Amino acid sequence: MSQLKQRYTAEVIPALKSEFGYTNAMQVPRLQKIVVNIGLGEALTNAKAIDAAVGDLALITGQRAIVTKAKKSIATFKVREGNPIGAKVTLRGERMWDFLERLTRVALPRIRDFRGVSGKSFDGRGNYTLGMKEQLSFPEVEFDKIDRLRGLEVTIVTTAKSDEESKKLLSLLGMPFAN
Repeated sequence: MSQLKQRYTAEVIPALKSEFGYTNAMQVPRLQKIVVNIGLGEALTNAKAIDAAVGDLALITGQRAIVTKAKKSIATFKVREGNPIGAKVTLRGERMWDFLERLTRVALPRIRDFRGVSGKSFDGRGNYTLGMKEQLSFPEVEFDKIDRLRGLEVTIVTTAKSDEESKKLLSLLGMPFAN
């Protein structure tokens, strides 16, 4: 069991129970999954971009990525239905806890001029999305081996009913919020 999951059971559950008045430990919000996603607009002109993004995601998450395809054709973006336009990985269980620990302790502090993540990126249902400008903040990705910098999106899906509960859960798990 990862250190972060042990901390969740030992410290976070009792803290959330006392703060929000839960009577049962099963009412306490928990992490469901983490989705790491790279959108690739350049994949329409550069076929190797998809392979590079899938490779980067596999390095970062330790799990093979799936290629996402366009659901609709959009003429202004020169996108046809079925074109590959991104890659994503859904992490659950032990890999999810390990990834969150690496994200909060290693990757985010490596970002230049890092002052914390925005506390406003919640969706109203207790899920948090964080955008990163480059994949280099993860130590697994080597600078010499990448073809170009790509941004990625990390979505943390929780069972929390409100943004307030979700923010408290994530801050107790070590997410460095700026405000």
